[in-house]
Amino acid sequence: MPLDILHSVLALLSGGLVGFTLGLVGGGGSILAVPLMLYVVGVRDPHMAIGTSALAVAVNAATGLFHHARAGNVRWRCGGVFAAAGVLGAALGSSLGKACNGQHLLLLFALLMLLVAGLMLRHRNAPGSLGLDCDRKNAPRVAGFGFGTGTFSGFFGIGGGFLIVPGLIGSTGMPILNAVATSLVAVTAFGLTTAANYALSGLVNWWLAALFISGGVVGGVAGSGIARRLAAQRGRLNTVFAGLIFLVAIYMLTRSLGW
Repeated sequence: MPLDILHSVLALLSGGLVGFTLGLVGGGGSILAVPLMLYVVGVRDPHMAIGTSALAVAVNAATGLFHHARAGNVRWRCGGVFAAAGVLGAALGSSLGKACNGQHLLLLFALLMLLVAGLMLRHRNAPGSLGLDCDRKNAPRVAGFGFGTGTFSGFFGIGGGFLIVPGLIGSTGMPILNAVATSLVAVTAFGLTTAANYALSGLVNWWLAALFISGGVVGGVAGSGIARRLAAQRGRLNTVFAGLIFLVAIYMLTRSLGW
């Protein structure tokens, strides 16, 4: 259903912020998209916000992936293994998520974000191994992380970048910039899987998704450029990533608990 002019502009600006975040840290798109749709654009149904954001984030992630790929930051083999296993988890998780109470889903979402932010801060100065990619030794571990992350991604209706980046680092030891870039392969795959599942239940607002995507294309270009500069300073990109997740999680907790 089309929005009025004010809410259409808000949707475009919100999409720009989501795209910028995806390009910058490879994640945070849905953790911003869902609250923005609910509290800024005014979508009333949490499930509609989740389904629509999954589609918008998937398309914006594909845009960011294109820019990172041109810069040679993507580890395609790892991204493919992670995404292939994760799509199965996303299909399972999204079916479970649709059956849960929307407000309870948002509360669990915020608590998970706090946990991930803490883990990212703990390992913010890890240098990673340059040139690392998947091989026979670490492929099963990457696939395991992918399936688990995909399940969480589908359950919460998110692209899952803020889970995928730590998952890629934990399963391979790659540097943060490569993990950010490679995560967009899985973010795109997970988001499309989740969006398709929600769309089958009529829980995607196509007009709103189009506005978010339009704004996100511009934001993604800017975010990808800044990510390359921040990655040169050890720990800086990880800290930005964790700080963003922490702030949004606290805001969502206060709204969900009525504080």
